[in-house]
Amino acid sequence: MEYKILQPERRGSLLLVTINRPESMNALNTAFFDEMDHLIANDATDPTLTAIIITGVGKAFVAGADIAEMVNKTSTEAEAFSLRGQTTFRSISTTAVPVIAAINGFALGGGLELALACDFRIAASNAKFGQPEVNLGLIPGYAGTQRLPRLVGMGDALYMLITGEMLTAADALRIGLVQKVTEPELLMEEVLRIAGVIATKGPDAVKLVKFVARTGYQVSLAQGSQLEAQSFGQLFGKQGTEGMTAFLEKRKPQW
Repeated sequence: MEYKILQPERRGSLLLVTINRPESMNALNTAFFDEMDHLIANDATDPTLTAIIITGVGKAFVAGADIAEMVNKTSTEAEAFSLRGQTTFRSISTTAVPVIAAINGFALGGGLELALACDFRIAASNAKFGQPEVNLGLIPGYAGTQRLPRLVGMGDALYMLITGEMLTAADALRIGLVQKVTEPELLMEEVLRIAGVIATKGPDAVKLVKFVARTGYQVSLAQGSQLEAQSFGQLFGKQGTEGMTAFLEKRKPQW
């Protein structure tokens, strides 16, 4: 597939994906979902991949969904557009390797929902965050009403969802919406550093801990704990044994 909106760039074991639609502040449209679906189904399945970074060009990470594409949709068409985005974002959240959002500017509406689908979020200090759909007489459509409360708690989520107000990067850090804030010129350096740290860990362990944490969050504590025990055991005789042996022998593991 020829990418026109996404700019995927392989850097060793990392995949940097830049959203390049600056004329619309990287607004999400059907073509974006087509390209992201293809990327997740193909580029993201490489077994040598250790992390994916998603960012945007210009002043925005993603400033929202493409209103010009949505405005004339019928109720049925709008529901289908919502489900389309949810499916794509679900594929991002269930990708085997960690997905990091490098938030370089505005992350609003569908853009914040994209960031929420990632495993964690690193933001530039000038980034802005919001779910302003109520300003248009709408609500989020890409699972923002579901992911945001699970991430930051119901009170902060409802405040954002109901008022439509934007948060600063400092506010986003305070409520746990992002995990770290950097100066704008240092954002990619820091995100690449974090991705590089991940690349040194046991790759099977990284994939399993993401799977177990995300799956366990949706089931009972007992079910999640059982899944953890099963997954813990799977790593013995494999990478876990090598990692422990390397620790005892005071050497770097050979994954």
